[in-house]
Amino acid sequence: MGFSLTGAHVIFFVAAVIVAGTVSGVFIAITMNVSTSLSYRGDRIQEQLDTDFKIINDPNNIPLSGDSNYRIFYLKNIGGKKLETTNETFQLFIDGEIVATANYNFSDTSIQPSEYTSIYVTQNLISSGDRILRVVGPLAVEDEFTFTIS
Repeated sequence: MGFSLTGAHVIFFVAAVIVAGTVSGVFIAITMNVSTSLSYRGDRIQEQLDTDFKIINDPNNIPLSGDSNYRIFYLKNIGGKKLETTNETFQLFIDGEIVATANYNFSDTSIQPSEYTSIYVTQNLISSGDRILRVVGPLAVEDEFTFTIS
């Protein structure tokens, strides 16, 4: 006697179960990978949203320090977490030119949300006229400020 119709159905059923198990395993792996990637990206976006700041000077009146060696800019933390304010975490550009870390400093090493700090920039780097200050902080968050020195 040969192979019956029931035997053929059993073989096809077993093969279908094996294929379905393999396909579902692949889908589970892909789904987990996408889920992990989206979770990581969401955490990164949340961290970027929590890291924000703004330069809050009067653009027509940039104050000088007491010894007239520095121009003072005020940086306010408008994000949701503490900002480390050092020359390693912030870079300054004036009119597109990077300011050497030796030519600026902060009055505080960190600021909490809604607090502000002073940035002291060497006076001789800023000539009279219209200027643009760009401050780039953690996670490449930046703020640009146009001001006039008379």
